[in-house]
Amino acid sequence: MKKLDLLADNARVWIYQASRQLTLAEVEMITDKGAIFINGWSSHGASMDAALQVFYNRLVVIAADEQRALASGCGIDKSVRFMQELGQIMGVDFFQRTQVLFKTDQEWAEKPMHEFWAMRKAGLINDETMVLDNTIKNLSDLKTKWEVPFKSSWHAEMWTR
Repeated sequence: MKKLDLLADNARVWIYQASRQLTLAEVEMITDKGAIFINGWSSHGASMDAALQVFYNRLVVIAADEQRALASGCGIDKSVRFMQELGQIMGVDFFQRTQVLFKTDQEWAEKPMHEFWAMRKAGLINDETMVLDNTIKNLSDLKTKWEVPFKSSWHAEMWTR
C-alpha cells in the first residue's frame, strides 16, 4: 500500500478517531484490511490513488489524490462503509465526534468535549496545550495544522465566543 507521504499535498483527507486506544494487533488488522480496501477503492469505476495510515494507535487517516479520480459521493460512501464495517468487527466506534485528543507530558490523552472544556476553564488546558484538529481537509494541513496549540485551533475560536 502506498504511504501517505507519497501523495500530493493537496490530497483529500478523512480522519476517523477510534472510541478507544487500539491494540497493536488491531492496528495491524486495520493496516492489512486497509491495504485491501485502498487497493480496490474506486469512485465511479475509476481507481483511487490513495493511502491509509494509523496514527497514535487511535486515528485512521485515509487520503486520496483526486488528480486521477475525484472522490465523489459513491467513492466516499465506500470508505465510510469500510470504516463502519471495520468498527463493527473490532467493537470500535470510528464516528465518535465528541472526544478531544490533547497532549499531556508528551502523551496523547482523550476527554469528552465537555470535560475538556471544564479542564480549560480550570486552567488545566492552556494556550500551548497541543490538540488535534480532525477537521482538516488535505494532506498539507495534516502535516502542518493537525497538531496545533490550543490557541491556534478551532477550540480557541469557540472559547472566545
